[in-house]
Amino acid sequence: MRQFSSDIAFTPAVKGIQSEKGSRSGYARMETGGSWETTVTPELEAFLADLDMFYLGTANAEGQPYIQYRGGTPGFLKKVDEKTLGFADFGGNRQYITLGNLSENPKAFIFLMDYVRSRRIKLWGKARVVEDDPALLNRLRDSTYPGKVERAILFEIEAWDVNCPQHIHKRFSQKQVAPIIEQLQAKIAELEMKLTTLESVREGNTPGRT
Repeated sequence: MRQFSSDIAFTPAVKGIQSEKGSRSGYARMETGGSWETTVTPELEAFLADLDMFYLGTANAEGQPYIQYRGGTPGFLKKVDEKTLGFADFGGNRQYITLGNLSENPKAFIFLMDYVRSRRIKLWGKARVVEDDPALLNRLRDSTYPGKVERAILFEIEAWDVNCPQHIHKRFSQKQVAPIIEQLQAKIAELEMKLTTLESVREGNTPGRT
């Protein structure tokens, strides 16, 4: 039984290194002050609403880790209940490494990254595959996304933490950049039209032309 929710990551070995490196006292204050969140708060739900990708970490029975990129429409990682997140699993390269790992080791990790606002959230928990629940699949699917839904994956949260924004490089999605590009293209077209008009006027006023 863990004393603090953050103990899922702050093992005795980790706390020992924190003590050696001088950060243990600060994290000890965090632990006694409330430690990490363990439910889907409004803050987390709002973060998920704008997110169109995340990274899912699993490991096999031998502890060999694996990380997989997951993408979809904004908000495709959804709140199922106060302790559970879920998403529709689409057809891919058919390696099934994540499914194999979860079949023998339910421990999982989700890494959420907002490159635009330099925010990241780390979630520890357990995941399971659901293949025979049409109601759940319908709840998680998005009719506007072209991927074929094959199953659902549910993630039960044990703890999550908002990480610091240091060293996060800004990156923008196509959806975020598209309106800016359209504005620039419209401005270029307007300037080109004005330039064409000015050249036409100038040529028409050139001395000696009839």
